[in-house]
Amino acid sequence: MPVDAELRLLEIDIPSQPEALVKLSLLLAEDDIDLKALASLIESDMALAASVLKAVNSSLYGLSGRVQSVQQAITYLGTREVAAVTFEMGLRAVFPHAPELAPIWDRAAWRGLLMGRIAAALAVDPWVAHSAGLFEECGKAVLMRHAAERYRPLLVAAGDDESLLVRLEHAEFGVSNDKLGAALCESWGLAAPAVASVRHHVTVHATHELPAEVPRRAVCALSAMAHALMTAPETLDEVAQVVAPQAQLDEVLALRGARKVEEQLQAASERATA
Repeated sequence: MPVDAELRLLEIDIPSQPEALVKLSLLLAEDDIDLKALASLIESDMALAASVLKAVNSSLYGLSGRVQSVQQAITYLGTREVAAVTFEMGLRAVFPHAPELAPIWDRAAWRGLLMGRIAAALAVDPWVAHSAGLFEECGKAVLMRHAAERYRPLLVAAGDDESLLVRLEHAEFGVSNDKLGAALCESWGLAAPAVASVRHHVTVHATHELPAEVPRRAVCALSAMAHALMTAPETLDEVAQVVAPQAQLDEVLALRGARKVEEQLQAASERATA
């Protein structure tokens, strides 16, 4: 999908989707996914496969034994989560290494897993939710890639205040990371609900009001709940009560699903460090 003309005028480059991820998207779009072909595709890129296996064997997943191959990872975690890890590694690879991006990628992995698993518990498309979580902060990587020396001071000045950061970004670059992230998602062919979640996440997190113009808002609601779990778990009940009805989700089921996923991931982390 072409990049918005307004962004082209700003001369901020939106990186193209790596060929391996294009092929992966085509495989995932098939009704009957060929798991052997999926594993072979990932393993055909040695660097990508190594990154995927390293991520799968991290404490985030807490597997009882060490995974030695992509096929084995698919057996343990399932197609969606291995594909999501692959997208995460592919996304990281298109940007230069920078210390400031490390916490962004760490949050992306955690958020994507939370959103994907909560979505599965609520009969919301887990792949769309997982990818929205992975890409939520990718606009920051775009700005770091575009002008690192100008962008670093903004990250420092804003700290954890995302609303302040988007104001600083707009003043400095004429665009903010949420809009750039949505543009990258569109360019890479992510589903519309994922794009909308990335585009509106700063406002959703700050106000807990889902965008009225978005027809399918469940992924935006999951973003708000995942953000609460990651930043202030004690507020999850309150956040779920506010956002779930706006997305036509059952508030009790949404909260139960989020708590269950939180417990699963905490148990996985404890197993990995035991």
